[in-house]
Amino acid sequence: MLKLLKSSKLLLNKSLTGFSLYKKLSIHLEVDKVKNNEHAQLRLKSVYTLLLLSLSVPGFVYAKDTADEIPENATMNAYIDGWSCNLGYRESAGACAAVKVPDNAYPTNKSYGQGWECKRSFKKVNNICTKVKVPVNGYLDYSGVRVKCDRGYQMNNKNCVFIQVPKNGFLQPSSYGPGWSCERGYRENEGECIALNVPENAHIGYSGKVWECNEPYTKKNNNCILPLKK
Repeated sequence: MLKLLKSSKLLLNKSLTGFSLYKKLSIHLEVDKVKNNEHAQLRLKSVYTLLLLSLSVPGFVYAKDTADEIPENATMNAYIDGWSCNLGYRESAGACAAVKVPDNAYPTNKSYGQGWECKRSFKKVNNICTKVKVPVNGYLDYSGVRVKCDRGYQMNNKNCVFIQVPKNGFLQPSSYGPGWSCERGYRENEGECIALNVPENAHIGYSGKVWECNEPYTKKNNNCILPLKK
């Protein structure tokens, strides 16, 4: 058992990667304290087996502990083992390579994507950031790249055009249509709002754009008549 303890300590101390796992598990290989403790011996055997298995797994790399093993333009992690590349750099073959950030962009420090994003009011075009053109009476929405028009204006050929609301109409913002709608009791006709001609025994329907006959009347030739008795 003493030989097993010494072998474990040697394996931990000679690891090329620093064996931060040794620190985390707090395995104090004090032979005098554990050689007569059966529970401690069993626990140490389990840890020793786990370490041997982890070293045999392909691609398993322990974090580096010493400052001289940290590549240039990198910083030791505060709460987890290992290091991370500084802002504006990304890991490549164990080193930190500079990210080429175009004008009007900023580094994201992400391991995926191009490593940078365009600033607000700029959009990516052919790997450069070009200024978004905002027309008069327009503005950028929360995305920072999409253009919307002020209230009372509508997008038309990349311009914000004033919406002409007819009498008895009101603004109704929409990505399609004229941008306005007629009030209840009126209907649209050639850009104007025309009053509904509601006949006797009828009422304006739910939509407000058409009329309907009262019960038990039925519609015939723009009038509401009683159905013939059978």
